[in-house]
Amino acid sequence: MPGAGARPRRSGNVAQVSDERDAAADDGKRVHRQRLFRLPSDARELILVRHGASQAHVEGGSLPINADGHGDPPLAPEGRVQAEHVGERLAAEPVTRLFVTSLVRTQETAAPLAARSGLEPEVLHDLREVHLGEWEAGEYRVRAAQRDPLFVRALMEGRWDVIPGAESNEALAERVARGLDHALEALEPGTVGVAVVHGGIVAEICRQVTGSQPFAFLGCDNTSITRVVQLGIGIRRLRSFNDTAHLDPLRATNEPLV
Repeated sequence: MPGAGARPRRSGNVAQVSDERDAAADDGKRVHRQRLFRLPSDARELILVRHGASQAHVEGGSLPINADGHGDPPLAPEGRVQAEHVGERLAAEPVTRLFVTSLVRTQETAAPLAARSGLEPEVLHDLREVHLGEWEAGEYRVRAAQRDPLFVRALMEGRWDVIPGAESNEALAERVARGLDHALEALEPGTVGVAVVHGGIVAEICRQVTGSQPFAFLGCDNTSITRVVQLGIGIRRLRSFNDTAHLDPLRATNEPLV
């Protein structure tokens, strides 16, 4: 029997391969084949989902800001469509826990999956987006589009706090590590959880898991899927990054994705 959270074995070629392996084992020699990944019974998998496309920023205006000073826009109409697609895809996964952040766009993105799965989202404040200081409320988008010298410098140095008043890499790393630990520890061995988070948080988690440069994984797509597995021995592995196969039906139309 597969462990809890393992994907069910399909019939056909997979069963045939299994039969061949068993037959070979009857000869007294162990056969070691390469196989498709299945979550081990003592491992935990956390699926990171970046939120859907959020409300567009109009130059001269300002996006909503919450009490913590974070930009807190809702999803744009296209973001709601993306959320439906990723919710439908993940409903087929053996998900046992659902996490969101304290920002509205993650909660709205998780809503279709919560409705399908019946899971109650848990808010992880530690996994909220990077605080961008004076560039909150949409200003970051403007500066990025203009290739502002400070924006370029931040990318070159791999430091958020090049932006005036922004969160430091060290402060971000500390809280993200705390949030990631909480999410993985909340999962039972052999089970899968989903955390709907933010692009900067996906990048930081990938950095921590892989030991890469700070901004190496920055820029994942809205509602993309990134998979992190924690093995029973405690080692964490990045299984996939920026998977957007569920958005292929949208790509087949002439409508913009974001």
